[in-house]
Amino acid sequence: MLYHLLYPLRDIFFGFNVFRYITFRAAYAAVVGFIVTVWLVPKIIKWSERHALKERISEDVPERHRVKEGTPSSGGLAFIAGVTIAVVLFAKLTNPFIWVALGTTIYLGIMGFIDDKIKLMGHKKRGMSKRWKLILQSVLALAVFAFIFLKYPEGVKFNGEIVDARTVIHSLFFKRVWINLSFFYPIFLLFVFVGTTNAVNLTDGLDGLAAGAALSPIAAFTIVAYVEGHVKIAHYLHVLFIPGIGELSVFGAAFFGALLGFLWYNCHPAEIFMGDTGSQALGGALAIMAILTKQEVLLAIAGGLFVIEAVSVIIQVIYFRRTGGKRFFLRAPIHHHFELKGWPEPKIVVRFWLISLIFALFAISTLKVR
Repeated sequence: MLYHLLYPLRDIFFGFNVFRYITFRAAYAAVVGFIVTVWLVPKIIKWSERHALKERISEDVPERHRVKEGTPSSGGLAFIAGVTIAVVLFAKLTNPFIWVALGTTIYLGIMGFIDDKIKLMGHKKRGMSKRWKLILQSVLALAVFAFIFLKYPEGVKFNGEIVDARTVIHSLFFKRVWINLSFFYPIFLLFVFVGTTNAVNLTDGLDGLAAGAALSPIAAFTIVAYVEGHVKIAHYLHVLFIPGIGELSVFGAAFFGALLGFLWYNCHPAEIFMGDTGSQALGGALAIMAILTKQEVLLAIAGGLFVIEAVSVIIQVIYFRRTGGKRFFLRAPIHHHFELKGWPEPKIVVRFWLISLIFALFAISTLKVR
């Protein structure tokens, strides 16, 4: 909004010219996202307490988690609002990528809020049924595919070859290797959404873990979006140049700042949890940034910690069934394994943040390796 209000006045006051720069607007989007979220969380804590939206602790969790019983569990509303306000203020509102990313975040946030409501109000212990979740996520995947099909070019010259930008995905490390999924691309999109949102949800089991671990991949895709929106840098690094995608950096920066604001209250000992409201929105934001930048494969690297958490659950389930009740880990997801080994919760969280940072740095490095 400020871009549209102030940039046209640059001839009256030269200082307004700074609004043309994505880097300037991204930086201030991060600041505003942080401030709005920090301001909103205490209000949401009071609102959650009035409406009995408080965490219920499962019986099979480590004993130390009992103290978390009754912690407000709708913190995702705060950072979704922080992102929305920051994006509306500092993004180019005529840019379609912004609206797709923001719409995806809000859509999945609403879906997560309904899930939280069902669980916390005691209607169903497991929340929304898997069938309905899959239906709603399928609708989203089809909507995103429709946008990509209409917006992205069918044939674009890249590294001397003609590729279909609508249905191809980047390979890692090799600049001339593309994978065209053709008719299977919508199914692939659904897999990305379902996999990412579930992985983030599984990771959200310790104070500050999911929010802090998401900072690094969010930052990584903020950089990727800027690179792909800059024709010279994109060509230099042999990545697809997508006109207008650089504006997605404003969205990524806003999310980064909002997550920092949420961590102000979510770090140990947490005063509020993000709930499914937050984990669905956060997973959706990561997924949509990867999808719009055509770097879906890179998400598996940048979000490597989330992959590890999800894979640990899969290993546990398969091993349990194959061995007649034995466990590979003391408890899954893997962060609970380290809890039961006696690691203090803050130590697990910070170490996992560092692992996430390493994965994100490695993901960014692959752009140059190509």
